[in-house]
This record gives sequence, structure tokens and C-alpha cells, in this order.
Amino acid sequence: MVEATELMAEILKARKDVNASLVFADDVQVKLMEAIKSLSEARSGMVAVHHELAEAKLRLGVRIKMNGWEQKTFLGAKSEPAVMRDVG
Repeated sequence: MVEATELMAEILKARKDVNASLVFADDVQVKLMEAIKSLSEARSGMVAVHHELAEAKLRLGVRIKMNGWEQKTFLGAKSEPAVMRDVG
């Protein structure tokens, strides 16, 4: 989003530098503003997904540690570590 808004600023500055009318490249500016809006909506969606996954993680009992993750056991069940084995 930062780069897109910087592009808009550069377009506006360039139009002023060449003394072009306000309607020059107006369609380009409209498309860029739509793109910035879409980027903002996508960002908001990703933040919402992150929040929901964080809540799901807590409901499942997954706790993040500096060296990986640990899963709590439910109802006294023993949690065995995953073991990789050759099935070939």
C-alpha cells in the first residue's frame, strides 16, 4: 500500500511538473485509487484471518514457544510426539 500511495503522489507531482490539466490521466488515477482500496480491503481481511486463527489456536490448546509449538492434552489424553517413519 505504501508503494501504491507513493506512486499516486509521484503521478500527481509529475502532472504538476509538466503543467498538465487536472483531467490529464484521470482514468489512471481512478484505477490506482481502486487498487489502493482493494489492497486495503485485502489487508483488513488478512488481519481478520490472523485474529480468527489466533483464537482457534487458543481453543485447541496450541501454545507457541520460541523453539516451536506445544499442544496441550485434552481430558487427560496423552499426547505422543509425531514420529516420522518410512512407509516405502
